[in-house]
Amino acid sequence: MKEMMRIDIVTAFPNLLSGPLNESMLKKAQERNVAEIVVHDLRNYAHDKHRTVDDVPYGGGAGMVLKPEPIIECVENLFSVEDPVCGKRTYDDVVLMTADGETFNQSIANDLSLKSNLIFICGHYKGVDERIRERLVTKEISIGDYVLTSGEIAALVVVDAVVRLLPGALGDSESALSDSFQAGLLDSPQYTRPAEFRGMKVPDVLLSGDHEEVRKWREEKSLERTAKRRPDLLAASSTSRSGLEKNFRHES
Repeated sequence: MKEMMRIDIVTAFPNLLSGPLNESMLKKAQERNVAEIVVHDLRNYAHDKHRTVDDVPYGGGAGMVLKPEPIIECVENLFSVEDPVCGKRTYDDVVLMTADGETFNQSIANDLSLKSNLIFICGHYKGVDERIRERLVTKEISIGDYVLTSGEIAALVVVDAVVRLLPGALGDSESALSDSFQAGLLDSPQYTRPAEFRGMKVPDVLLSGDHEEVRKWREEKSLERTAKRRPDLLAASSTSRSGLEKNFRHES
């Protein structure tokens, strides 16, 4: 059995995280002791009575920058915690959510799902003081080529993608293995009851009960959809599934 993953999220805006972390799959994963997700309010590490965590950038310019002291002290505190069983806690990665990070994809999600302890630092405003990257960060992730006000939103995207891959997070572990991108392709079309709705019918093969024919149909439609919508995926070799299957083997 793979041990419970611990995820610490460092943020100046914890309320942006509370709703999503307590709904749907993320809530169930925590209730099932698949993942422990702990949110840390950066303002608790501020050095003034106003709980200031940002300041104007040196050299001028618009916007605000997250200060180094609160973030560095918060993360250092996490590393110093003594676990009664395992001793001093260690972390596999300290992840900074930032617009100039590596673009997030399923392969990265698979890799992170094999870790035990992760810290996510949520950028905000114009970003973080560069010394935070130099001192703490081991991995930088962006969720796309656009700008968000909140790194918290980006962190939620990554955490959701990672936690759903953990053994026991979903009711059916095969669901994660068959998701879009796991084999380097988009998923095939999906249907459910009723078999006919307003003249639109479910393909006969899905009602046939012939599992081999269903598999072939889904594979064909997956290739068709990928070729039409994401031909770039067909050109890339896929190694992500093997990493995910390794993760699920820990469950047995």
